[in-house]
Amino acid sequence: MVEKIISFSLRNRFIVLLFAAAIFTWGIFSVKSSKIDAIPDLSENQVIVFTEWMGRSPQIIEDQITYPLVTNLQGLPKVKYVRANSMFGMSFIYIIFEDDVDVYWARARVLERLNTVGNSLPEGVSPTIGPDGTGVGHVLWYTLDAPGMDLGEQRAVQDWYIKFALQNVPGVSEIASFGGFQKQYQISIDPDKLSYYNLTVQDVMRAVKSNNNEAGGRKFEMSGIAYIIKTTGYLKSIDEIGNLSIKTKNSIPVKVRDIGTVQMAGESRLGIFDYNGEGEAVGGIVVLRYGENADEVIKRVKIKMDEVSKGLPEGMKFNIVYDRGELIEESISSIKTTLIEEMIVVSLIVIIFLLHWRSAISIIIQIPITIAASFIVLNAFDISSNIMSLTGIALAIGVIVDNGIIMAENSYKNLASRQAELNEQRKGGNSNVV
Repeated sequence: MVEKIISFSLRNRFIVLLFAAAIFTWGIFSVKSSKIDAIPDLSENQVIVFTEWMGRSPQIIEDQITYPLVTNLQGLPKVKYVRANSMFGMSFIYIIFEDDVDVYWARARVLERLNTVGNSLPEGVSPTIGPDGTGVGHVLWYTLDAPGMDLGEQRAVQDWYIKFALQNVPGVSEIASFGGFQKQYQISIDPDKLSYYNLTVQDVMRAVKSNNNEAGGRKFEMSGIAYIIKTTGYLKSIDEIGNLSIKTKNSIPVKVRDIGTVQMAGESRLGIFDYNGEGEAVGGIVVLRYGENADEVIKRVKIKMDEVSKGLPEGMKFNIVYDRGELIEESISSIKTTLIEEMIVVSLIVIIFLLHWRSAISIIIQIPITIAASFIVLNAFDISSNIMSLTGIALAIGVIVDNGIIMAENSYKNLASRQAELNEQRKGGNSNVV
């Protein structure tokens, strides 16, 4: 088989050269379209289910949320195993699928099962599915540099302006906010006043909930003009909450401010984000969507950040804390330099030791063609160009050259032997003539 291939190649050199040129062109296109990242994605094929039930202990979370969800999710097809973690007010479930399962097919199966599990969970508890990212999807971290601005105001800008803008960038799965305070209205109830008016905490919650609502009416026509009737009931200030009536006692309304105080404060926090010991900071994490090109997504996010910065409050600007794009560029640049250096050194060594420029060229030309062909394989298996894959290519250059030298030396030796035989035959023929 090998002899036939060699024989065909020698008789059809133009076809072989044309095929090599096609492979090289295809490889160059694959290099340009290859996904670039600094580190390979070795994370498991998983789907995360997150459930929040604030104020409950880990044991209650485990019994009433984690256990029912785990027992139901274990029956999904092509699931390897299910891991879970219960903590104060939160439950995390990790469903690990087989490696050959499409991640979006897995997410669809999990969503289907969650729709049937809702009745077994406590009232008001709704499990949510995590972003379609991977374990190495945190490609960019940033903080907001806003001297003199309150942490609550910074978090509001992050949650209601920056987050929505950056989520629209193609390839971004999620913008995870961190730091600062999430603003909320808090009612501090006085137990003595609550007992005096014969009220319960549930009565206060019911009054606030029922009054924080809007309702639609109907269309009313008068003098040929149609008017749309509606009620405006959303609470917008501390005074409005304080003036809400909970009950009527002796024809006198008992209001929220009569049994406690209303204030604007931040939600209870489980931790803080400190930046280099300089104090608390507010920011976000850009999570890369599964299967996207990290380098291209980071560039698009930075362009979007420049657009968003124009609408930020005066004095506020972005401060990039972690940027994998720089690591990607440095890593790829280092590997490219190494590849070029190896190609030059190998070429010089081949030329010096073989002392035959045609043989040297036949060996050297294999290096760029083989490297280009390797990127075709990388794209075919959806493997990104990272430190490990490019280092493997760099290490393989020696093997490529070794094979070429062996073939060239073998061909040169056989040609020399054949030439010697022909010379002997010619000498023998000359002597017979004499």
